[in-house]
Amino acid sequence: MKISQKLRDQLWWMIISVDYDYSRICIADHDLTDEILTLWLEDKQDFKNSLDECLQLDIKVRDFAKIIKGENLNSYEGSKMHPTKNFVYRARIEINTPIKWYQEDASINEQQWAREATLKAVLTQLVETEAAGDYE
Repeated sequence: MKISQKLRDQLWWMIISVDYDYSRICIADHDLTDEILTLWLEDKQDFKNSLDECLQLDIKVRDFAKIIKGENLNSYEGSKMHPTKNFVYRARIEINTPIKWYQEDASINEQQWAREATLKAVLTQLVETEAAGDYE
């Protein structure tokens, strides 16, 4: 996932403002279009009056789909019958493609988990990228 330098700086400013307590960063609101998942972020201890005061994080839908698939949110562990050899084996069974699962199959809680997994992935990537940069 590509994070612009401006957004990287804004995210670091937010991380510093919550005293590096990532659990204080929450999603105030969200929007999903055909191309972008937008998350508006705020500090749980400093709620904002409008979304304009929140940090807007735009994530490409394909990156959001990768996170859903990577976290196995759109699939479950189950048994499948081999089509020709007539034996049962364990496999991940996909409920639907990641974005269709999110829009059509996921419960409100599952949708929230997907958004939170995305926020966690962005923050993890940010920290790991900066840490790796310190050693180069």
